[in-house]
This record gives sequence, structure tokens and C-alpha cells, in this order.
Amino acid sequence: MIEVIDLSKHYGDKKAVNNISFKAEDGEVLGFLGPNGAGKSTTMNILTGYISCTSGKALIDGVDILEDPIKAKRSIGYLPEIPPLYTDMTVKEYLYFIYDLKKCKLPKISHLQDICSLVKIDHVYNRLIKNLSKGYRQRVGLAQALVGNPSVLILDEPTVGLDPKQIIEIRSLIKKLGKNHTVILSSHILSEVQAVCDRIVVINEGKVVANDTEENLSHKLTGDNKFLCRIDAGKDMNDDVMRMVKSIDGVDRAFCDAEHKNGIFDIRIEAKEGCEIRYELFEKTAKNGWTMLELKSAEMNLEDIFLRLTMGGSIPDAAAEENEEAIG
Repeated sequence: MIEVIDLSKHYGDKKAVNNISFKAEDGEVLGFLGPNGAGKSTTMNILTGYISCTSGKALIDGVDILEDPIKAKRSIGYLPEIPPLYTDMTVKEYLYFIYDLKKCKLPKISHLQDICSLVKIDHVYNRLIKNLSKGYRQRVGLAQALVGNPSVLILDEPTVGLDPKQIIEIRSLIKKLGKNHTVILSSHILSEVQAVCDRIVVINEGKVVANDTEENLSHKLTGDNKFLCRIDAGKDMNDDVMRMVKSIDGVDRAFCDAEHKNGIFDIRIEAKEGCEIRYELFEKTAKNGWTMLELKSAEMNLEDIFLRLTMGGSIPDAAAEENEEAIG
């Protein structure tokens, strides 16, 4: 488990990380996102013991990384964005070196063979690292992070330089590792975070601006009042469909997103807060002799969420909204 408590890092007057807190549980893959300069790399460097914090705590399996760094680091496997490779060594020599450096107690030969098989580098085991492609060097970097079977894995851009097939394989491996390890994954590839992570922490300007699942974040930011609707209106025109939609009590705004062949329309609808429009929408669609092909909430994807939170947006506070309703 990783626990960050009121963590801050100052460089003079600059607050790179400003009193942040979050937790990554055992068996969880946590996505750690943020734009350049948000404090993401600083936080990860503190978690790995590379730099110290100004205040607060970073606990690895309950051990403070600053108070007992040697014990805490035994539980960490770290893959930085640029893997720390010695290119004049063979893969075997390098992993043997890492094994000795970590003072690993597991059976050397079988343990390293298992890791190489897991990340699919066993067929380049005796090759010089400098003669490997960037993708295979990335795999060797992941292999060194797994030496010693650490309970915590911190992965910074783990699929950089990999081809699409390799990316799928590494993502699948990370999901598999997440069942028995605590994993923090930092990536600029939002689809990767979406595919792999159980929960997402977004940091911006040194502060945590979101900490939840993608589904919950989408729900909080989108609300319950935005819908995407697809209607087959046959020979009737766009104007007829839009007139019907806008006539529904509670519809605030509506516009046609796309017009397909054969009179099929995609319509984006925004209802007034607290208004239920779906029953009347179904009823009037049927009354006009049209067919409702699809109706779904207009949920935000991870890219929308990221842009919203890092460009001045915020997550609605449920308690504050309840208070406002009570006052109103």
C-alpha cells in the first residue's frame, strides 16, 4: 500500500507539490495524471526516495520513505520514463547486477527466468542491451523493477517506444500485476490509463483536483441531465424532430449532432436540473411514428475529464449542492 499524507515540496517560493493526500490500496492499479509542471514527477520522485519532501509523509507499506528509506525501498519496484540501463551489459548481466544491488534473497536463476518470461525478453537474454530496440529496452527496464518481487510498483510511462502489439501485452501484464501488487501508473496516454487503472488521481498546479474512478468522475462532472439520443424519423425532416424534442417540458437545450442517411438523427439534449424528460421523449417519439434507436447519458470520457480538471474546472461538491438546495 502507498499512502501520501499532506505532502508538500517547495523550491524557494515555488510550491511544486502543495499539501496533497491520496492512497493506493493493495491490489489496486492507480492512474496518476497531470499536465507538465503539475507536480506529478516531483511526487513520484518523493515516493521512490529520490528526493525529500518539505513536509508531510509518504508511506510505503506503512514505512516512511524518509525515516527508513532502505526498508521502504525494498518494497518498491520503479520504472522511470528513461530506464536506468547499462547498455554495454547483456540483459543477463544487467539483471544479475540488479539482483545483487537489491540484495535479493529469491533463487537467482529461476527468479530472473520467471521475470524474463513474464515480460517476454527471454529470447534476448544473452544479447547486449545497446543492440536492443527501444521497445525491448523498455521491457528490460520493467524487468529490473520486478526483481525481488516488490509489493509496490511505480511505473512512469511504461509503454513509451513500444509498438501497438507490445503496448497491448504490457497493459495486460500491468493489469495482471495489479492483482498482487500496488501499482501507480503515470502516463500521458489517457486511453492507457482508461484501459488499465482502477482509480485515477489527477494533480494540477501542485494540488490533487480529482481522486476517484473514471465512471464516478464522469458522473460528477456530467451530471444526470445530459443525454445523447438517436431517432429514426423515416422521411420526416430534422426540423420536425428538433421541434418535438424542444417541446418537451424540462428540455433546456437541444441540437442535432449528426444527420445520417434514411432520416436517422443524433441529438444532444440538456435538461433543466431535476427534470425527468425521458418518459415524455419516448412517448412523443412513438406518437410521431418514429423509432427511438438509442438514448444514453452523455458521459465524459477520460480526455474530457482531464481537460476539464486541468483547465480551471472542478468537481461539484455534493454537500455544497445539498446546502444550496436547502437554502433555495
